[in-house]
Amino acid sequence: MRRAETSNCERTANNGGSKTAAADRGGGLLQLTLVTAHPRLAETLLEACGARAVTLSDAGDQPLLEPPPGATPLWAISRLTALFDADTQPEIVVGRLRATLPEGDRLAVRRARVADDDWIDAWRAHAQPLRFGARLWVLPDDDVPAPRRGTAVRLPPGLAFGAGTHPSTALCLAWLARARLTGTTVLDYGCGSGILAIAALKLGAHAAVAVDRDPQALTAAADNARRNGVAARLAICTPHGLRRRRRRYDVILANILARPLIELAPRLIAQLAPGGWLVLAGLLEQQGDAVRAAYAPPLRFARAARRDGWLRLAGRG
Repeated sequence: MRRAETSNCERTANNGGSKTAAADRGGGLLQLTLVTAHPRLAETLLEACGARAVTLSDAGDQPLLEPPPGATPLWAISRLTALFDADTQPEIVVGRLRATLPEGDRLAVRRARVADDDWIDAWRAHAQPLRFGARLWVLPDDDVPAPRRGTAVRLPPGLAFGAGTHPSTALCLAWLARARLTGTTVLDYGCGSGILAIAALKLGAHAAVAVDRDPQALTAAADNARRNGVAARLAICTPHGLRRRRRRYDVILANILARPLIELAPRLIAQLAPGGWLVLAGLLEQQGDAVRAAYAPPLRFARAARRDGWLRLAGRG
């Protein structure tokens, strides 16, 4: 899931202010590292605070064996490394982590500054291939060998969110891995990195449209589509550009947040082809009833899928 447009953590603008503040920031990206028994919650908090990227690794020497289809397991004790823009105030991020995570004030957070050119190498050192269902893999780098069986999406690090690690994105990828997509048209609303549209195309969809209001996300989606060889079948546009298309889609994926999902209900329903599937994610379990009510009728919803407190709804028109 991509982070909310308005972060819950404040920032200060790096506008050449006081020399003391600039010295405190020290230049380069801010890197925060912590160890926790609640990695999913910590990851969500870090993303909400504006993290460019969050990587997870083992902090307790616990091996992870081959996961079952669709599973994205984590270690009992995980180390998280998050990278933020240089003007992020670490005290605010650390304060929110300690106020929310069960470790509380016992949570130790290490701070460092890294050069822009170094963070990609640090990300690659920790990123691992992820498997969804029996046939879909997300590989973190061009250098990672493709599996002998199945479909691989390559998604190197970037500034737009969506690499398959967040529970909401994982739930959507698991749905795609089981869906019959051959020959379908797909709309990915709030595309971020473009991972869902790209995965759908590699799994057999005929064409897809990726929509986002963030120009940075649209650039990342275009780059990732070229990297995965599907650029010719992926159209990329803003929500305004989508309104001019006036067509319906066999599959619509909207992995955003509960409130915009409710507000977008009439528009997304109108763009769903008869008998098509509408997949909604980015909502917490307690928000499911309100989102479902905005779409049903006319949608008939299958059983909801849950992961780490997040919910995915899939309804058919």
